[in-house]
Amino acid sequence: MYAHLPDLRAVQRRRKYVVAACLIPLLGLVGATGSSWAAEATVREIIEGVGLLMIGVAIVGRAWCSLYIGGRKTHELVQDGPYALTRNPLYVFSFVGAFGVGAQTGSLTLAVVFTVAAIAVFLPVIRREEAFLASAFPDSFPAYVQRTPRLMPDFRLWRPSEALVVHPAFFLRTLADGLPFLLAWPLFELVAHWQDSGLAPLLRLP
Repeated sequence: MYAHLPDLRAVQRRRKYVVAACLIPLLGLVGATGSSWAAEATVREIIEGVGLLMIGVAIVGRAWCSLYIGGRKTHELVQDGPYALTRNPLYVFSFVGAFGVGAQTGSLTLAVVFTVAAIAVFLPVIRREEAFLASAFPDSFPAYVQRTPRLMPDFRLWRPSEALVVHPAFFLRTLADGLPFLLAWPLFELVAHWQDSGLAPLLRLP
């Protein structure tokens, strides 16, 4: 089992590089476009407020997942808690966070674009990680795949853990990894202020 560990870590490192590379065009898109709703419009405030709430859900949800998987992923197949509902809850919460980040522009279109970009980036990573799990846990992983959806949670499958061994370092690292989602709030507020000053040509999106 442990012989596969370097492969999994390599996949996770590539994931970070790809995410960083995709952020550049997405930020460029945010700079070149804007919400079709006026800054003071109620609809825009609702979109941004819901987006901020979803960012909070993503950060808390990812931290919740880390309580179950911290230090266990390469040694045992985690199948309880959020991992009983979906095989990839960390990524599901990341998609929620991506929507929330895009929503900070006040545009639902950009929120969807950010979500689709996150899915496009992470889906190949999910496949590679599941290939690792299938190789590392050949006896239990096929049954887990059969009963547990890859992404869309099935709340009927909820199964709590009898006990949790908390790894503070992993928990804090996962929490810190989610905090950059919050940077979208002040960053996109600055972009909107810059755009409203008339210094940038915009494609307005609903």
